[in-house]
Amino acid sequence: MGKIIAIANQKGGVGKTTTTVNLAASLGVLEKKVLLIDADPQANATSGLGVDVESVELGTYQLLEHTYGAKETIIGTESPNVDLIPAHIDLVAIEIELVDKDNREYMMKEAIKSLKDDYDYILIDCAPSLGLLTLNALTAADSVIIPIQCEYFALEGLGKLLNTVKSVQKIHNTDLDIEGMLLTMYDSRLRLSNQVVEEVKKHFADMVFETIIQRNVKLSEAPSYGESIIKYDASSKGASNYLNLANEILNKNKEKV
Repeated sequence: MGKIIAIANQKGGVGKTTTTVNLAASLGVLEKKVLLIDADPQANATSGLGVDVESVELGTYQLLEHTYGAKETIIGTESPNVDLIPAHIDLVAIEIELVDKDNREYMMKEAIKSLKDDYDYILIDCAPSLGLLTLNALTAADSVIIPIQCEYFALEGLGKLLNTVKSVQKIHNTDLDIEGMLLTMYDSRLRLSNQVVEEVKKHFADMVFETIIQRNVKLSEAPSYGESIIKYDASSKGASNYLNLANEILNKNKEKV
């Protein structure tokens, strides 16, 4: 049975989508069957995998509305072993539409439970907010990866996110684990980057991934070509970082079996 991992942080620009797309591609290259669910109305994970957002007819919106079966919303991608449930700007409306529904926090969990046997990993790219979309993702997930940017305001808002995770664990999903905190956009030349790494490791110890995602020009360029870093430049530092992360996750989950 597959594992569902949400990638969440209400701060924008911390590397959520970059992580979701490139972790999916890395797991795919390591011969794991992966489904990426784009749960962000900006649809950057969708375009980052080479899918034209304007052409999306079925996706996360229909999945959450339960107007179509989950399998009908899945499309293939050019990344080996990676499928996608795409997003479209219409996803913006879903929070308003779900607000009056019973069990609104469980819409995604209900919709994707039939897919767990079809994939090794299901990754959910969350919107940069702690709204109903992110709540749905956390309720559906087995664990959450929290990307943390190696910059001055890195820890700002982290407490709020951890409180949300605790609240979800208490009310909606007692099995939700923290898969790990992932340090991103690290620049070894900057003292500040090193201070953030020290601070996060001091506070959260074993919850922090050993793999650190370094600042890398190729990582920034890849989405504009609609490609993962693995496809865009497999020899780059960014590709090496995300393959290391994928291996770290695989090793960690082997231990739990």
